[in-house]
Amino acid sequence: MSNAARDERLRRYTVKGLQLAAVAAAYYVSAKIGLEQQLVRGQVTPLWPPTGVAVVVLMLWGLRMWPGIALGAFLVNVMLGPSILPVLAIAVGNTLAPVCAYLLLRRVGFRTELDRLRDALALVFLGALSGMLISATLGTGVLVASGALAAHAFWPTWSVWWTGDAMGVLVIAPLLLAARTARWPRGVPVLRWVEAVALLGGTVAVGMVATHSSVDLLFLVVPFLIWAAFRFQLVGAAPCALIASVIAIDAGAAGAGPFSGRDLLAKMVILQAFNGTVSLTALLLSAAITEQSRTLREIEGACERLREALSRLAPDETLDQWPSSRPEGPDHQKGHRP
Repeated sequence: MSNAARDERLRRYTVKGLQLAAVAAAYYVSAKIGLEQQLVRGQVTPLWPPTGVAVVVLMLWGLRMWPGIALGAFLVNVMLGPSILPVLAIAVGNTLAPVCAYLLLRRVGFRTELDRLRDALALVFLGALSGMLISATLGTGVLVASGALAAHAFWPTWSVWWTGDAMGVLVIAPLLLAARTARWPRGVPVLRWVEAVALLGGTVAVGMVATHSSVDLLFLVVPFLIWAAFRFQLVGAAPCALIASVIAIDAGAAGAGPFSGRDLLAKMVILQAFNGTVSLTALLLSAAITEQSRTLREIEGACERLREALSRLAPDETLDQWPSSRPEGPDHQKGHRP
């Protein structure tokens, strides 16, 4: 093997190693953030950002990134216990879940632009709700089998685990995908910036009131998500969905507002229903509006190309000068009278 070929091979291995290290670090850091709101055993949380990070990494860099995900999952869980074998099993579940979600999404032709309604539906039902069944079932089962969790706590813990992993995909993945294609706007009117600030501030304020009020006001967040989707599409809807979900999770962990006086399973049902509604509204509506706008642009482009083709065929005539195809009356049909 020549020196040039050896150097090229070494360079490829170095780049791949750095990529895997970056993936493991991103998984670890996002996991530490998610553990701030743990509800069971210090390791089960209703929002697990690493699943969203892992799914996006697989979408962008391919299946070869799974070792980085596995390493990050192991490093996170080895500090939480209970022992090395359950930790390995949990890490396997945390790796298999995003890998299976990625394979399901690739199977249906998912596009990372999230500019089609079918892509939003696929991310919800295949990437989040179906794919994350693996990690929740395997992880909770391992905790019960190892004696770290009582058997009667299986379903409440499973609900928190599944909710957290699914919400990680529904909330974090769209935000990362939107940030990947977002560009700093130039020449934007001041009123547009004021609208964006008002939207984010209003989402925070309404979210705080809705999740800390004794009256059930969670539905008040939905109009802000609709506003964000219509005016800013995914770039605006994804941050608003994240804000609303984080505020609701914080209220659920503290037992405030509509979560007050409820057991863990009831909290998870309310939280999953709210976060699911938030994510579905943000994703589906922004995708539908983006798809409609793209279709309109394609139609306008086709009309413009048709106009140019017609002008080349008859350069000395305009469309207004062309004879109408409709009959103009009896004289047109029978000819002129002498």
